[in-house]
Amino acid sequence: MKTVGDVLRAKAGAVFAADPDDTVYHALTVMAEKNIGALVVREGERVVGIFSERDYARQVVLKGKASKDTPIRDVMTSRVVFVRPEQDLEECMALMTDKRIRHLPVLDEAKLVGIVSIGDVVKARLEEQAHEAEALRAYIVAG
Repeated sequence: MKTVGDVLRAKAGAVFAADPDDTVYHALTVMAEKNIGALVVREGERVVGIFSERDYARQVVLKGKASKDTPIRDVMTSRVVFVRPEQDLEECMALMTDKRIRHLPVLDEAKLVGIVSIGDVVKARLEEQAHEAEALRAYIVAG
């Protein structure tokens, strides 16, 4: 079973973060440029929240707030659900399903080491299943 750490190593991408005082507009600009659906919000090295497209839709658009005037701290999700690199993908998928979230920061101790999305997890799981199917085919042919 693959772990969250395995997914991060295969992904090999930078973790994009914002400051709580950055505007929503700034966060959306970064998310659009990087083609990502969420930003981790940090004060220094400490994770204090996450800001996602869902937060934007529910906390900004539906409440009539202005993106250029609203700081992320006012609309981010401050109760951050996270995973650790050693956790397996089953745990990660269960957590995402249970909490109905699409992005999970990955913390090692208190240090942010990455972020995994539901897309990352599904891709890794599909690769794992393809490998298992190929191993079964090889076993049947050899048997």
